[in-house]
Amino acid sequence: MQREIGPPRLLLNALLMNAPCSQRLHPDHRIDTTETPRIRSSMLSPTEFLEVVRLAPLVAIDLIVADADGRVLLGQRRNRPARGTWFVPGGRIRKDERLDAAFTRIVQTELGIASMQRSSARFVGVYEHHYPDNFAAENGIGTHYVVLAYAFMLDSTVPVGRFDQHSQYAWLWPEELLVRDDVHKNTKEYFR
Repeated sequence: MQREIGPPRLLLNALLMNAPCSQRLHPDHRIDTTETPRIRSSMLSPTEFLEVVRLAPLVAIDLIVADADGRVLLGQRRNRPARGTWFVPGGRIRKDERLDAAFTRIVQTELGIASMQRSSARFVGVYEHHYPDNFAAENGIGTHYVVLAYAFMLDSTVPVGRFDQHSQYAWLWPEELLVRDDVHKNTKEYFR
């Protein structure tokens, strides 16, 4: 069935325009999804991290992943903030972590794809996300993210996802995600 190309589809094309051909990944790039990312010994305790969330913005990378048909990959969030809503995959950048290393780790952690380089994605822009809640569900403390958004294309037949991060994944048309109430407004901003 031929789909009409509307403004969200044109925006998605613009997001992906001029991205390197190496962005298309195949099943041999898949890693074992049971592998757990290495945890650094210098990680903050939950109490310390809550204090950071209370006092400062967090810096993160969001992944705008499209397939060849123009659908976008969303995951239903398991964690706060925005638990239960559909969102593009993404994650926080760690202290002293270079952007290239953070991008590769976040793609691996969120999608289960090893060794993807930041240079294979197109930088979309800087966004701010504000949430009324936080990871600890502590009253009165919101979460503020400064987000670096990157777009790339992926073969939708490649199995993706880490179910410790999202309860389920779906490929949605940009027009579709814009009208759904369960897609978080911060995700919708990428397509407006």
